[in-house]
Amino acid sequence: MSRDASGLGLDAVEIFHGLTADERARLAAELHTLSLKRGQTLVRQGETADALFIIVTGRFAVTLDGNRIPIAELGPGQPVGEIAFLAGGVRTATVTALRDSLVLRLGWADFEALSAKSPSIWRTLTVTLARRLADANVSRPPPPDPRPRTLALIRAGDSALPPAFVDRLVDALAGNVVLLDAQRARDVLPAGAALDSTEATRALNALEGRTDYVLYLADPELTPWSEKTIRQADLVLATAWHAAGERPNRLERLAAELLPADAQRLVLLHGARGTITGTARWLTDRRIAMHHHVALGEPEDIARLSRFIHGTARGLVACGGGAYCAAHVGLYKALQQTGVAFDMMGGTSGGSAMTAAFAMGTAPDDVDRATHDIFVTNRAMRRYTWPRYSLLDHRHFDDQLARYYRGVDIEDLWIPYFAVSTNLTSHDLHRHRRGDLWAAVRASGSMPVLLPPYYTEDGHMLVDGAILDNVPVKVMHELKSGPNVVVSFSLPKHERFEVDYSALPGRGDLLKRIVTPWLRGTLPAAPGVGTVLMRAMMANRQEFDRHLRPEDLLLVPPIPPDLGLLDWHRHSELMQGTYQWAVHELARLQAAGHPALASSQRPPSQLQPA
Repeated sequence: MSRDASGLGLDAVEIFHGLTADERARLAAELHTLSLKRGQTLVRQGETADALFIIVTGRFAVTLDGNRIPIAELGPGQPVGEIAFLAGGVRTATVTALRDSLVLRLGWADFEALSAKSPSIWRTLTVTLARRLADANVSRPPPPDPRPRTLALIRAGDSALPPAFVDRLVDALAGNVVLLDAQRARDVLPAGAALDSTEATRALNALEGRTDYVLYLADPELTPWSEKTIRQADLVLATAWHAAGERPNRLERLAAELLPADAQRLVLLHGARGTITGTARWLTDRRIAMHHHVALGEPEDIARLSRFIHGTARGLVACGGGAYCAAHVGLYKALQQTGVAFDMMGGTSGGSAMTAAFAMGTAPDDVDRATHDIFVTNRAMRRYTWPRYSLLDHRHFDDQLARYYRGVDIEDLWIPYFAVSTNLTSHDLHRHRRGDLWAAVRASGSMPVLLPPYYTEDGHMLVDGAILDNVPVKVMHELKSGPNVVVSFSLPKHERFEVDYSALPGRGDLLKRIVTPWLRGTLPAAPGVGTVLMRAMMANRQEFDRHLRPEDLLLVPPIPPDLGLLDWHRHSELMQGTYQWAVHELARLQAAGHPALASSQRPPSQLQPA
């Protein structure tokens, strides 16, 4: 730590606006420059506020009560801890450096001595503080910007980093991009400055203010420059050819030490589109937020990656609803024809099955034919069994699903995908992000009583995800930023059931009427077990609409009033009806400029000289 040599003008700091030029000069003389490495804590919640800090360069996360998700992010020119410092108290939050950063520090002893000489400084700052507290009571700070501003490209496994990928990523990123490798860094860094010096940190952080992205290209091995790129990065992209050796290298191990999982992504490159297998080996020893498959010959794959980086990736969230889920097929067909493509998909129960098929690249009409094959031709939900474990013969049901989903792992899909089920072991929502796609679909749609739970190898009992979250938009938000198309079905809120409860037959009478053909028509017209279960699960929507964000689009397709939740034989009728409705509804929404339907194309970036 040394006396301030930052060059930061205190007139740029809002809480010092009320001071005169002379007062700001006297205050600046008491400031010290402090250099922090990525991951270092500047202030910790609960500690005594014995100093005031001003950020010169860098980026800091503000967190509460040990929660890793920041409530705010702070950048150059912003003060840290000024309220507790001036009011005399303890730190109300923890502030941690997100990259190598510089701050100015004003200790309490220095401030007291200065205030004794210039009492006006104390009075002015007190008035300013009171005004800020009043403003805080009527307004809330905006949420942190999810977009990373500095990216580090490192090689993964034993693969080299292809120059073609670097060039295409630069072209795909929006806005102005500075590409900086060890050679170009010489034009940015002060002559003779060491990479870990205050001068180097200030020079590199200054680039962020002049561009949309700073793209750091690490050396092939762990050099001082490679370490600096990882320390400076908001997001590290570890990139490799999918066919290469997967063992994590030293660059990746350093990134894992310095960055949280949500600041690391794995990019697996392919020469062309085709069937992917074996991605699981890349994920076994890595703790990352997400992985992406990119075919270098497919511009849309690079564009999709750039949207995840930019925070504009578009998601499709599909709900459960039994036979109603055929509406997803018609809706998806209309979305495709409207030119709306998705970067991630996921859903619950029947919605998880439909989005799994879409993520596999299956055309909507083919999904409709498969639905007919499973539920009409082969009667997957019509073969009953002795009700020891379930009402339906799960072997038959499983075999029908397996014909379309078996042999595919979630991590091998070109489009990121998730499904949700209800974990009766942990009494929590279970998120399927890896492993057997068939198992994820089967678990997500394990309707209690109708089908037995799905049991995992590690002893978890999974049933239908609709029990806890029938419209998993919150899960989608946890995985990515950006707009989503969210599908939900509405049951009639005041539908009446004209059923005489006393007329419901007991066991003996029921068996007699079932086995006697001329008595079957005398059974009361009451909903069956399957319908009651489906309605009960759909009723638990968990107020999903409170998780919707302004850029999300909720679509509620109209369902024919006489169509039952188990009427799979009417799937094509529902698909076509939804398709016709969606064509007009999407055209209206696009004309109104809804962000979830906006074109994903953006003007190409321009590579700026460093």
